[in-house]
Amino acid sequence: MKILISTDRAFAKTLQKIVNRSQSQGASVEKNVRTILKAVEREGDRAVLRYTKKFDRLALKLNQVPVTSQEIKDAYYHIRKDEGDALRYAAERVRQFHERQRTKTWMYREQTATLGQMVTPLDAVGVYVPGGKAVYPSSVLMCAIPAKVAGVRRIVMCTPTPKGEINPYLLVAADIAGVDEIYRVGGVQAIAAMAFGTQTIARVDKIVGPGNIYVATAKRLLYGTVGIDMIAGPSELLVVADNDAKPEHVAADLLCEAEHDEDAQVYLVTTSVSLAKEVLRSIHVQLKGLQREKIAAKSIARHFAAFVVPTMEVAIDVANEIAPEHLTLSVERPFDYLEQIRHAGALFLGRYTPPAVADYVAGPNHVLPTGATARFFSPLSVNDYVKVSNIVHYTKEELTKARDHIVRLAKIEGFDAHAKSAQSRFS
Repeated sequence: MKILISTDRAFAKTLQKIVNRSQSQGASVEKNVRTILKAVEREGDRAVLRYTKKFDRLALKLNQVPVTSQEIKDAYYHIRKDEGDALRYAAERVRQFHERQRTKTWMYREQTATLGQMVTPLDAVGVYVPGGKAVYPSSVLMCAIPAKVAGVRRIVMCTPTPKGEINPYLLVAADIAGVDEIYRVGGVQAIAAMAFGTQTIARVDKIVGPGNIYVATAKRLLYGTVGIDMIAGPSELLVVADNDAKPEHVAADLLCEAEHDEDAQVYLVTTSVSLAKEVLRSIHVQLKGLQREKIAAKSIARHFAAFVVPTMEVAIDVANEIAPEHLTLSVERPFDYLEQIRHAGALFLGRYTPPAVADYVAGPNHVLPTGATARFFSPLSVNDYVKVSNIVHYTKEELTKARDHIVRLAKIEGFDAHAKSAQSRFS
């Protein structure tokens, strides 16, 4: 943990290291990932079962891979009513937000020609849900509900079950979100099964959802065989705070993200040295007694940095350079800076927008670009579950007007058949 003032020698070097952080990790595991992918492509279910036994220490029979409807019904008896109500509340908020993202087929007439785009949902989508250090029913909602809103016909969920049982919250969330099929398979073998298809798990068109470095590497290697949402890395939060921000609130927000993972990366940019020091003190105080204290403490120790800059304009510049997954503006007039923000996966504006509100119930998707990819990636949305086809309809009258231009352009490029395809309509 360190506080860096803009005049310090280490300021620029530390900032540049953060800016250059890369999420395209995976070189160290790529060989092993490729081996598993090839095995599942060749052997299908046999390889899936073999690697599930090896990595999850779970010997499954083929008929045990799919989760039954009775298991889903039973899951409701293992959670409290108020917990189910919370999941349904979050689901409805997510649904309402994503309904606003829907786009429709559109066309227009240009004299006698008709042009436009046809928007159609994907046929099948695979949702990957991690089953390691934490349970994420919220991610089930975030991945499956936009697919449902988009009109995807078949939504598949895969999740590892090292002890043979799926967490009931995941099953309830999947049921609420409208998931059609659930399989107790995780890791690279699950990604491969959804991408290639096996006798038990039919292939999908796109795979979405977070995962560890093995899962992320598998998705990267399979892109092209199957669509993917993004290659997600460790969670990130950058807080930009002015002099009047409450240190306790800033510290709580930073820890909120740090408790995800030891590799979670959290940063503070402020115009106040005293605030930076108070935030550090508050982090130490609030860490004690957290359920995931060790994880959050390692994240803070490894990655936290506080940057002290002379003005709020410089703070915004630093934020744009870092291009974080989550960006909190804990400032008096956050909307004044909104148009200056160029790169961030999600923006949390003002004093009363903790990350948790966006993680769970606000409605916008919490599957976001990490590792500075907010420069060119967007949050998961309904648009990720549809595809667009161009529509072109010409009459003979319209083709007559364009024929000579088509022929000239075809000859420029040396494609005689292109020219003849237009000319043949008039012979």
